[in-house]
Amino acid sequence: MAEICRWVPAHAPRTFYEALQYYWFVHIGVITELNPWDSFNPGRLDQHLFPFYQKEIEARTITKERARELLQSFWVKFNNHPAPPKIGVTAKESSTYTDFALINVGGLKPDGSNAVNELSYLILDVVEEMRILQPSSMVQLSRENPDSFIERAMHILKTGFGQPSIFNTDAIIQELMRQGKSLEDAREGGASGCVESGAFGKEAYWLTGYFNLPKVLEITLHGGIDPRTGKRVGLETPGLETLNSFDDLLAAFHTQLKHFIDIKIKGNLIIEKLFADHMPVPFLSLLIDDCIANGKDYNAGGARYNTSYIQGVGLGSVTDMLAALKYWVFDGRTVRLEDFKTGGKEEMIRALSADFVGFEDLRYKLIYETPKYGNDDDYADDLAVKVFDMFFDAVDGRPNARGGNHHIMMLPTTSHVYFGSVTGATPDGRKAWQPLSEGISPFQGADIKGPTAVLKSASKIDHLRTGGTLLNQKFTPQLLDSEKGITSVAKLIRGYFKMNGHHIQFNVVTADTLKDAQKHPEKYRDLIVRVAGYSDYFNDLSEALQNEIIRRTEQSNL
Repeated sequence: MAEICRWVPAHAPRTFYEALQYYWFVHIGVITELNPWDSFNPGRLDQHLFPFYQKEIEARTITKERARELLQSFWVKFNNHPAPPKIGVTAKESSTYTDFALINVGGLKPDGSNAVNELSYLILDVVEEMRILQPSSMVQLSRENPDSFIERAMHILKTGFGQPSIFNTDAIIQELMRQGKSLEDAREGGASGCVESGAFGKEAYWLTGYFNLPKVLEITLHGGIDPRTGKRVGLETPGLETLNSFDDLLAAFHTQLKHFIDIKIKGNLIIEKLFADHMPVPFLSLLIDDCIANGKDYNAGGARYNTSYIQGVGLGSVTDMLAALKYWVFDGRTVRLEDFKTGGKEEMIRALSADFVGFEDLRYKLIYETPKYGNDDDYADDLAVKVFDMFFDAVDGRPNARGGNHHIMMLPTTSHVYFGSVTGATPDGRKAWQPLSEGISPFQGADIKGPTAVLKSASKIDHLRTGGTLLNQKFTPQLLDSEKGITSVAKLIRGYFKMNGHHIQFNVVTADTLKDAQKHPEKYRDLIVRVAGYSDYFNDLSEALQNEIIRRTEQSNL
């Protein structure tokens, strides 16, 4: 990921208009060089443009209305230049034409003071007025920023097209410093793409691929064999029938997790070396600090910082799977039905193999009578922490091929739908081939105790040890239909960020509206929804992804 904000000194912009032109020309130049793991990011647009804006406003060479018009044109140019079409598995993992350019607004200055300025609000006005997919927008929210800033963002969110997303500046800074960035570089950084943290203009940070956590547990339950294909893909460890305790299950899962992470990182090193040796990006290298000083290309480790992220997918699903196994199989309860004489472990395997056909009573118990992640229930949430810690320990700090290290993120884009399509029935009651949970959000419909409980569950993992986490929430329009509602949700976000939550975003729409849009798409051609780290037209989504968004819990009360 690279924030395109570095001026070539001999041709530095002198006006607000020239600065926007420069952003666009750099975008066109860089997008031709990007590799599949990379992206670009206009970054903190209000911070970079404000000196030009302020100078020209004072000199009366530009008006606020003219600046607004130029920003609107900038938005149109971005929206008219979509990312290349995706094909094959890539299309299934991320079926969108958006290019994941994320405009950052707000946050802190390098000295740690409030960075929100007049242009920050003007950019938010443009986001609301344009109401288009690209560029995507977010607000960096620090404890130093005024409440009026987050409340302005909420007034846009309530209109229902999923922008802007909300990020915790104070958490991002701590995340970047933990990775070895300087305080000043961290304060000037932010998030790009979907939710990934980076030191803008100084770092090459690549998303190297998604990692299916529930699938690893499914393979563990079958002793290293993928039940979908019948092939051994993991290590030979005890299957569920021969495990004596829940601790033994966790140990087997941990063993398989490390095995697949080893394979993933081995592949990363090969691919990164190929890019370094055969795919130089000279134009991009001119714009990133230290590439010239180091005499190295951006793809070969020339940037000041070089990070490789692995994105964990399905935290809510794998947590609920483990909670069900612990609750019904290992904690003294039984899932034995009258028609079967075998014990709980064998019966669970039978039920999963049958996709719960003939095991409907068991499935009911697994869905409705089992502790679930997202309800502030430590029985389940403690398991989320255990899985997170295992994933972190298996990845964090391991060297990449560019002189940097691997770190983790919890981000699905839309791969949770694809990953679900290759994962059979699971012990949480999920039917075979259905979507998994997305980001760090609870499994769709499992969070029944309101948004506060969701945020408390999500805050129990250590976001500061990641490079980003993605949390989706779906609110009814009525919840944000008053100033009291706006203020209450703003305070909810502030509370989550005090617990070091990294990110939160919202769909403000009812399931009934989305269902009607499926039946009558011609009536909803302009309906935009938040998918993952991006928004898209509801009509352009696959039916599976539409259904996944419909199934997300609809919060109507705080």
